Amino acid sequence: MNSTIPICEARGVSMSFGTPPMEVLNGIDLDVRPGETLAILGPSGCGKSTLLRILCGLIRPTSGDVFANGEPLKEVHEGVSIVFQNFALLPWLSVRDNVAVGINGLGLSDDQADRRIDECIELVGLDGFERAFPKELSGGMKQRVGIARALVRQPQLLCMDEPFSALDVFTAETLRSEVYRLCREEDSDVDTPRAVAGLHSMLMITHIIEEAVFLADRIIVMSARPGEIECVIDNTVPHPREYHDPAFEVMVRRLHAAIVAGEELEEADQSVGAADGRLEILPDVTMSEIIGVVEVVHDHDDAMDLFDLDEETEEELGRLLSLVKAGEMLDLIDTRGNTVLVTDTGRCLLGEDASERQILLARQLRRLNVTHWVLQAVEQSGVDGCDRDDLESSLAKRQPAAQAAATLRALIGWARYAELLDYSASDELLRLGEAGVSAL
Repeated sequence: MNSTIPICEARGVSMSFGTPPMEVLNGIDLDVRPGETLAILGPSGCGKSTLLRILCGLIRPTSGDVFANGEPLKEVHEGVSIVFQNFALLPWLSVRDNVAVGINGLGLSDDQADRRIDECIELVGLDGFERAFPKELSGGMKQRVGIARALVRQPQLLCMDEPFSALDVFTAETLRSEVYRLCREEDSDVDTPRAVAGLHSMLMITHIIEEAVFLADRIIVMSARPGEIECVIDNTVPHPREYHDPAFEVMVRRLHAAIVAGEELEEADQSVGAADGRLEILPDVTMSEIIGVVEVVHDHDDAMDLFDLDEETEEELGRLLSLVKAGEMLDLIDTRGNTVLVTDTGRCLLGEDASERQILLARQLRRLNVTHWVLQAVEQSGVDGCDRDDLESSLAKRQPAAQAAATLRALIGWARYAELLDYSASDELLRLGEAGVSAL
């Protein structure tokens, strides 16, 4: 096989779902090359996982072409294995039997199959747990099983779809280091031949900047939906990689700058009072978290470097960016480059008591088109209240479905904090709060 031909390639790939069509991906051109780790980095809902499934042949794009080893991809790519975010283990099978699922259809002899399974289990550090069942394993151990099941096929390309996002921070970091070791391990370092080789090519989907910098050779930065490629960055951080290495931190800052540039363009498109009345997509964070970030920056003389703020709050950087964006939408904070600033409105908020804070936040929320739209929908439903599912379905006609759900979840929390809305979790009905009645 020609080592210069991409394992997977997309040319002009676009993807839409639903009726009327909702565009998820637009004009994607990329390739995954032999011997590299490629990370696709972008915000939630930008179509990263959809793109991975298209490259693997699990779904077909609305338009564009997909190739596997230089040939048009018509079915599932035979050279890839996938590690999923939610483990996807069969609960009635043991660790060993779950790993064995990966060799189905390969036509191996019993001895060959046993050797591969044993070596994969050893490779991911699950020796002694072969007879355990998924319910007896921690999250990290379950994902180790998923990795072993993928590796047992000796894939050309290992695809990992946010494989550590369901794990706690410590476990995620440990597994990330294990995958890094597998990627860097060479067969020549081993005295005896192995049935299973180390990883040589990998495609990783992630929304965590540090994860991309730690593992990838090339990093593709995608914009928010519809997903488009903002830029492709070669990762020049030398091996072995350390999180606190100056070169590592420089690359993290470079990627952050690329992401922020894309988000600033997105915010400009979603500005309040836009002629098309676009309903803003809200970050799925709580009002208490937003105010907490404002308070931290205020305690540092109303200005903090974003990475200092990240260290102070101990938030994952992607979530911190969501909190900062939410604060910007409410005009509580502003960003200039990597500097986060408290605005006059933010300082005023922190100086008020609880009731005055609610009044101020209600005013800021009413500046958003999506707030007006929700309040009007609830008001038109009458005294019985507005069904949350009906409201979400209606919002999903104006935003991508996944983002509509997150936007409504965030807005309900923000609006309840500001007494614009009342929400009953028992019957899932929304009604206008005291401030909401006066707002209309």
